[in-house]
Amino acid sequence: MTSDRKKRRNIIFFTVFGLALIGALILPALYPAAASPAGGEAHPDIGKILPIWSIIPFIGILLSIALCPLLTPDFWHDHFGKVSAFWALIFAIPFVSFFHTTAVVDILHIYIIDYIPFIILLWGLFTISGGIVVTGTLRGTPVMNSLLLLIGTILASWVGTTGASMVMIRPVLRANRDREKKAHIVCFFIFLVANIGGALTPLGDPPLFLGFLHNVPFFWVTKAILPHMILTSLIVLALFYLIDSYYYRKEKSRLVVPEGPAEKIPIKVEGIYNLIFLGGVVGLVLISGYWKAGGFSVMGIEVHYQNILRDVGIIIMGLLSLRFTSWKLREANEFGWFPIMEVGKLFAGIFMTIIPALAILRAGKEGALAPLLVFVTTPAHYYWASGSLSSFLDNAPTYLTFFNMALGKLGMTEAMVPGACALGSITGNPEFVALLKGVSAGSVFMGANTYIGNAPNFMVKSIAEEAGVNMPSFFGYMFKYSIPILIPCFILVTFVFF
Repeated sequence: MTSDRKKRRNIIFFTVFGLALIGALILPALYPAAASPAGGEAHPDIGKILPIWSIIPFIGILLSIALCPLLTPDFWHDHFGKVSAFWALIFAIPFVSFFHTTAVVDILHIYIIDYIPFIILLWGLFTISGGIVVTGTLRGTPVMNSLLLLIGTILASWVGTTGASMVMIRPVLRANRDREKKAHIVCFFIFLVANIGGALTPLGDPPLFLGFLHNVPFFWVTKAILPHMILTSLIVLALFYLIDSYYYRKEKSRLVVPEGPAEKIPIKVEGIYNLIFLGGVVGLVLISGYWKAGGFSVMGIEVHYQNILRDVGIIIMGLLSLRFTSWKLREANEFGWFPIMEVGKLFAGIFMTIIPALAILRAGKEGALAPLLVFVTTPAHYYWASGSLSSFLDNAPTYLTFFNMALGKLGMTEAMVPGACALGSITGNPEFVALLKGVSAGSVFMGANTYIGNAPNFMVKSIAEEAGVNMPSFFGYMFKYSIPILIPCFILVTFVFF
């Protein structure tokens, strides 16, 4: 592309950007007047008065992620960070100018409590796993691929979906380097390793860790969701084997088999000491859940010392990995910083624009989604409602919202949760357990429905694309893979368990 064309395109972009910001300055007038009875003073329950159209910037950034790589791939590659900032400002400017202190606190809250720990954890796992290199003859046959996905699925509940994804994606890509069709392999990897596999412990996925912090016993989810996870994983793995076998046979029939036996190189793991740093990250996350060290307040936002220790410790683990791992190993892994930069910039915008959606959701039957939430009553409803929203929103706060809805529905408090989960005891509550199973399975499993449903999904996609895999678009992933493959599985789970 010539420099003149780039200049013209940049002029158009920044002109539209400027006009949009000017428009954003007058948008506060559209907020309901009743929302600020004191002339713009802080309002503590904005979720109850935010209109549904306040989620338009969130929808805008999702559509940008979905459509721009298809319609304007060069522009998107050069300016995705600016597009993310564009939608973030479109929401933030009218939000702050109308709600003042409340808006500032909400923005600081989501970045201090959610985004910064989120990106630190991703950076740490991405950096550490980039130093673990699996070499040797790994041929991407259907059996080998199924075995690698199974290992990653089992690993996910114990080192987290993000940790398992970052450790396993590069060996999977390397094993299938010579395969023609491999986008389906990465998509099934997202299904199993980046989502479904994390359903068995609070270490597996952020929603379950949040439940653990709110008194759900650590191993309750292991026992409660194990049947759901086994059934779903086996079905998805079986479908993968059939699909991968079909593509493999088609490719094999066109290959010219070389004469003589192929040289087999023994499988070898280099940079294995990075597992120590990976274990350090897992330990720090676990400690932050058990250790209650107190904290301090920033504009009413509670910042806990154990979380600061966790985040600082993860950064140290990442820096130690960089210090002790030869860059040659990272080059052998085709390691680069672009995937984490892309995720960091895009999710900075997503976390900003998601604020009204989460606030409205937290308001429950008093918010703009009341006409829908009033019908959420059974375990199957909780499963699909939490899962559907987790496909597009952050699944951790979505889990917490429906967790609290279940408590409110049964007149329970958090202190009653351990007893309610202990079925067979005097305090056991089968109705609460059934609802909690629905929320737990839905928020973890259905994060696989879109690229943004769970933290590692987009990271895996970005790493695969950097390795030369032609991944489907946002909607292509949904309509070609997740909807036809996962939704029937989730329907079956509903009939069997809910």
